Amino acid sequence: MASSRRESARPGAFLPLEKYSFGVGDRFAHEARPQLRACLMAAEAGLEITPVWNKSNREHRVVGSEPASVRAAAEEAVGELGWRRPFHVDADHVTQETVGAFLASSDYFTLEVAEAIGKPAPSEEVASFLARHRELYAPGDPPGAGARVALDLPRATRAAEKYLLAAKTAGEIYRRIAAAKDPASFVTEVSMDETDHAQTPAELLLVLAALADEGVPVQAIAPKFTGRFNKGVDYVGDVAEFEREFRAAIAATARAVSAYGLPASLKLSVHSGSDKFSIYPAIRRALAETGAGLHLKTAGTTWLEEVIGLAESGGEALALAREIYARAYVRREELCAPYSTVIDIDPDNLPAPREVQNWSFERFVRALRHDPRSPEYNPHFRQLLHVAYRIAAELGTRYLALLDACRETVARNVTANLFERHIQPLFLEGRARLAAP
Repeated sequence: MASSRRESARPGAFLPLEKYSFGVGDRFAHEARPQLRACLMAAEAGLEITPVWNKSNREHRVVGSEPASVRAAAEEAVGELGWRRPFHVDADHVTQETVGAFLASSDYFTLEVAEAIGKPAPSEEVASFLARHRELYAPGDPPGAGARVALDLPRATRAAEKYLLAAKTAGEIYRRIAAAKDPASFVTEVSMDETDHAQTPAELLLVLAALADEGVPVQAIAPKFTGRFNKGVDYVGDVAEFEREFRAAIAATARAVSAYGLPASLKLSVHSGSDKFSIYPAIRRALAETGAGLHLKTAGTTWLEEVIGLAESGGEALALAREIYARAYVRREELCAPYSTVIDIDPDNLPAPREVQNWSFERFVRALRHDPRSPEYNPHFRQLLHVAYRIAAELGTRYLALLDACRETVARNVTANLFERHIQPLFLEGRARLAAP
C-alpha cells in the first residue's frame, strides 16, 4: 500500500523522537532546572521522559524574548544538572511567516496549519489524492485494528477537501526548514487539533497519508479529540468516549507507519495536556496495552507554579501575586481574547480584587492550585491567571527579581507539579511515590 503515494515525496531523514516526551514551556526562561529535576526523578524511577522546551512566537512577542533564549536556558540546566539524555527545543506552532526566527536554535518544530484546515483544496488535487489512496475508502484493510474502513468515497472526498490544503501547508513549512537545516537534525510535529470536530481514525489516517505524500517525516501528530481541553484545568467531556478515540488514534498512527513509510517513532501529541487529570488513567492504560509513545504539552502551568511560589513566599511576593490578579481582572477581555477557544471563564465566579487583596497566602494558593478535592479551588480564577502572563511581562525586572528572590519555593512547586501531578499519574501509578527535592 505504501506504493500508492507519490514516490517523489517519500518522507526522508529525520531526528528520531524518543518514546515519551513532555513539552515543558517556560514563559520567562527561569524554570528549566526545576523542570529537568522532574525528568531526573522519573529516570530514577526507571522511566525516561525527554524534556522538550517549547515557546511559541506569540509568547516570545508577549514576553519580549528571542527563540535563542529557550535553548540557552535549556543547555544551562542540562549542564548544571548533568543530564546525559536527549532533550529538544520546540519552535511551537510555527507558520511560514514565523519559522525563520527559530531555525538556528530549534531542533523540534510544531507546524501550525490551523488557518488552512477547512479551506477547500483544488478539485484536481482532491481527485489525484483519492486516486492514489483508494485504500482510504474502498473495502479492504482497516485503518485501525478491529474495524473496517469508516470512510466511503463521499466522506473521503469531504475529508480530503477539508485537510489536504493543511497537509500541503505543513509540507511547505517543513521544506523551508529542511532547506536551512539537515533533515536528520530535527523533529517534526503537526498540529491538527484546531478544528471544529474530532477526527475519526479514518480521517486521521487520511491526514497522515497526505503528510506522507508531502514528504513530511512527521513524528508527532496532534489530532482533535472530543471534549474541552481548556488551558490549565481538567478535561471536560466523556472520558470513556475520549479513551475510545485515543485508542483508535493510536491504531491509525500505527497503520500509517506501515502503510505510508512514516517514522516508526510516530506518536500522538496531546495539546493543552496539562492538568487533564481525569483522562490520565485512560491514557496510561492505552499506552501500557499498545506500547505506544506519547508527547504531552504542559507548557502554561509552569507560569502558574511561579505565581503559586510567589504567593507561598508571602510579603512582597504575595502582594505581587495579588496585584497580577487585580490587573488581569480589569483587563480580562483583552487577555482572554487570544485564548477564547481554550478557556471557559464565568466572570460571576471570579473573586473581586478587593477580596483577593485580603487573602492569606494559603487562601490564594488553595484557589489557584489545581486540587479538585479542595472546596476553595477556583478554575475560573486559575484560567484567568493562566492567560495573564502578559501582566508579569509588563512588570519586567520587578517580576523577575522576585522570581529570583523566591527561587527555592518556586522551584519546589514547579518540580512537584510536573512530577507528581503529571509524570506520576501518567506513567508511574502504582509505583513507590517519590518526594520532590
